[in-house]
Amino acid sequence: MSTTHLSPILQKLTASASYKVKMNKGEYLFQDGETAKGLYLLLTGKVQITKIIPNGKELTLRMSGSGEIVGDMSIFCAQSQYTHSAKIIEDGEAAVIPKAELNELLKKDHQLTLELLEWISLQNQINQTKLRDLVLHGKKGALYSTLIRLSNSYGVANGKDIRLDSSLTNQDLANFCGTSREVINRMLSDLRKNKIISINKGYITIHNLSFLKDEIDCENCPISICSIE
Repeated sequence: MSTTHLSPILQKLTASASYKVKMNKGEYLFQDGETAKGLYLLLTGKVQITKIIPNGKELTLRMSGSGEIVGDMSIFCAQSQYTHSAKIIEDGEAAVIPKAELNELLKKDHQLTLELLEWISLQNQINQTKLRDLVLHGKKGALYSTLIRLSNSYGVANGKDIRLDSSLTNQDLANFCGTSREVINRMLSDLRKNKIISINKGYITIHNLSFLKDEIDCENCPISICSIE
């Protein structure tokens, strides 16, 4: 990805990166509990941000692709660890800014500091709304909000229908909801019976987005917050 296509904040960070790393599908950029070493700027490829929750299930927080920052706000603490994992799901390349160099850069560039704080705030809002839906509305709310977020990130409108232009397995959806594939199977089956959605070769089409929003008391958050990325 050319740096000319990056936002101003990412252009500054990329220019300051010490080195780049190759991303190989199936490996991790970092894992939950490891010492936080810095920020990763995705130039190409895609990673899945995940967290193991108390019941042992894997909760997928979001997917990040080229032009996005991957890391953890804990890097600003003296002793810090990553609080989630970044699993590579598509080969690519990432620029790396070590923690010490990032801190020095932010001391010199106050505008960059503000922009990075805005990014951190946005990530907090995204995580809070996702957890809110899970806590207030349970597994069903988690699935419905995931489908809404997917429609904002990958939806292609066709009249009143919205086709998700990304093939997802039921296990993928289960990971987004922090539950089992069997639970997702049952809920998807109910949605199909009620003609809320249809599924063809792994691609979901949402026929009644309003139903999903009404069921979780959707607040119509901006797409920057209500997305899967």
